Amino acid sequence: MLNVGDVAPPIDAPGSDGKRFVLYEQGGLCTVIYFFPKAFTPGCTTETKTFRLNFTELELAGATVVGVSTDDTQTQCRFADSIGVPFPIVGDPERSICRAYDVLWPLVGLAQRVTYGVGPPQGGSGRVVEAVFHHEFKIGAHRDDVLRFVNTKFQAVRPPPHSRR
Repeated sequence: MLNVGDVAPPIDAPGSDGKRFVLYEQGGLCTVIYFFPKAFTPGCTTETKTFRLNFTELELAGATVVGVSTDDTQTQCRFADSIGVPFPIVGDPERSICRAYDVLWPLVGLAQRVTYGVGPPQGGSGRVVEAVFHHEFKIGAHRDDVLRFVNTKFQAVRPPPHSRR
């Protein structure tokens, strides 16, 4: 698993929204990258629905969200459509993204349930991992941790109340 302070590996892959998701082109406060094992499984569906339910809050705070699993792009598109996901989900059947982020279970070859908070571009050094959340069984904990992380970042850049008038 990557650690806070590591440079986030690039991602350039087709998303379920019909566009290419390119990590280094994402703007905003941060990018939330959540990895999940397989589409259409109870836990992965629950996790994706929790991010869907909080997507507007995350987006308004300046975060971009993307999901990644070892499924192919066609499966990811069907999965995203079936539950109305407003953000891209990326298929990684070759497991190159999952390997780069070091989230594959040994032997099984599926992605662990890991979520990264990746900061905005920092000059020529790329984008840096600012938060790592790993909960295999407490699926809602990813969303809770991400909301706290994004809201803390948002509050840090938000002007004080008296200067907003």
